[in-house]
Formats: sequence, C-alpha cells, structure tokens
Amino acid sequence: MNNLAILIPAYNEEMTIGKVISDVQRETKNIPDTAIYVYDNNSKDNTVDIAKKSGAIVRHEYAQGKGAVIRRMFREIDADVYIMIDADDTYPVDVIEKMYNKVKNKSVDMVVGDRLSSTYFTENKRLFHNFGNTLVRNLINRFFKTNIRDILTGYRAFSYRFVKTFPVLSRGFEIETEMSIHAAEYNMLVENQVVDYRDRPEGSESKLNTLQDGFSVLITLSNLFRTYHPLAFYSVFSAVFLGLSTVLFIFRVFLPYSSTHTVENFPTLIVSTILLVLSFITFFSGAILDSIQSTNRRNFELNLIQVEMKKQKMDKENEAEI
Repeated sequence: MNNLAILIPAYNEEMTIGKVISDVQRETKNIPDTAIYVYDNNSKDNTVDIAKKSGAIVRHEYAQGKGAVIRRMFREIDADVYIMIDADDTYPVDVIEKMYNKVKNKSVDMVVGDRLSSTYFTENKRLFHNFGNTLVRNLINRFFKTNIRDILTGYRAFSYRFVKTFPVLSRGFEIETEMSIHAAEYNMLVENQVVDYRDRPEGSESKLNTLQDGFSVLITLSNLFRTYHPLAFYSVFSAVFLGLSTVLFIFRVFLPYSSTHTVENFPTLIVSTILLVLSFITFFSGAILDSIQSTNRRNFELNLIQVEMKKQKMDKENEAEI
C-alpha cells in the first residue's frame, strides 16, 4: 500500500506525458513511498513508451473513456492519498504537496484543483467551455447545496475512503461531475485548492467535444439529482400535472357547468382526471424512492465503517512488515 499514488489517465499524450511525469517526480521527492501510475487508454502514439522510460508504472484500460480508466485505477490501487492529474500538462505540480497534506493531515476526503478562481478564463480559448464550466458549477452548488468552485477539473486529491466508496458509473468526461455530487451528498469533507491553469501546448490535441461532453454532463446532472433527491425531482412533474388538471377542469368543465348545469366537455373531464391521477402517482413514486434513498444513505455509512476498518488493518500489516 503506497503512501501517495499519483494517477495519470492518458490517451495519445506523447507530447506532454514525459514532462508531466518528470515534474511530478521533482515535486514529490520529499514525500515518502510515492508511486506514479500512468493508465493508458488505447493510445496510438508513443505515450506508453515515453511513460515507461520516464519511470512511471504503466497499466492499461482497454475500455475507452475516462470513466472506465478511473474505475480501473480506483479498484486496483491502494494508497493513503491519491492525486489525479491530467497528462496534458495544463496543471502545475507545485500544489501537489499542499493537496497531499490536506488529505493526509486534515482528513479531507477530496481536494479540488480550482482553475476557475485563477487563470482559466484567460488561458482557455474555448468560450463554450468557459460558459459550460460556470453553468455546471452554479447548478450543482445550487441544487446540491455545496461550495465546490470547479466541478469539471481533472486535478484532484482523494482519501482512501473516498476512492473505495465511490461508485464509478460514467464512462466519459462527466465522471468529474459524479465525483463532486458524490462528495456533496455523502457529507465528505471537500476543500478547494486554487491552481493556475495553462492551455495545452501548441500541437497537443484536446480530447474534449464541447457540445457532446457538455450535453452528457447536463444529462448526468439531471440523473444524479433524480437519484439523490427523488422527491424533489418527481414533485416538479407532480405539480405540473396537478396544475394542468386544475386549469382544464376549472375553465373547460366547472365554469361551463356552473352556467348550463351540464357537463359539455366529457373528453376534457377525462383528461383532467387522468392528469390528476398522474400527479398523485408521480408524487408518491418520489416519496417511495426518497425512502429508499434514505436507506441507501444509512447503508453507505455502514459501508464506510467497514472501509475504515479495512484500511486500519492494512496500516497495521504495513507497520508489521516494516
């Protein structure tokens, strides 16, 4: 079990991977028992060879997508502290020790490398990325009542208990959204670490698709809100059905009936009744799912205790070996 594991997902990053590894090695030379892992995701260039020559431990994930890579890393590696950094040399390594100390000494579960409070908006030349980062940050902080300043950053530090209790569901770049919401929903201790951001060096190709990835992130956000707050989610639809039912009944059934004492719009009466039934169904569906989610939260806390006990056992075994 490592003291610090540096996790670097990589896909066709031959231009920058060597520099990132050497920078990380220089910055972590005073942190004992540090291992640098590069997880290659089917690169077609010399990323793997350069990473090996630079001294990193290279492993492979053949299912395409950043989420698949992170799932593999989190399953295979045991460490007291994990730091994940992109292989594109857009993040400075001079804050690695600060992020490490927050997890190691302050028991922080996730440290977020906050680009948006520093140079991101001046360095990043893709305007839709700037807009999308701001939009997603505001939505998540509002709906999930947290204060994470950079939701989509790939520069993060994690505790052992975060890594071993985080269910990786996404396969693409929406994985960072999942991490942020998971930490917020399960009361994980999160801190922001302001980091400078520099755009990719010329000739280095981004793997992001602005519209496709942005749409995926918003869909993920909607699905996670439905999962973690089902009563609030389904209550919106319940209120819409109830409102439509009420309007149709009053203006197309009740008011004409009060004048003629005859129900003249039977189809409208039937539709308003169906909408009223749908309103009750969606509301009680949300209430039932909310009860299930409460049970899941209790089970998560129990699982967290088991993870902590496992880590303590591993720490004792390591001390015995030393």
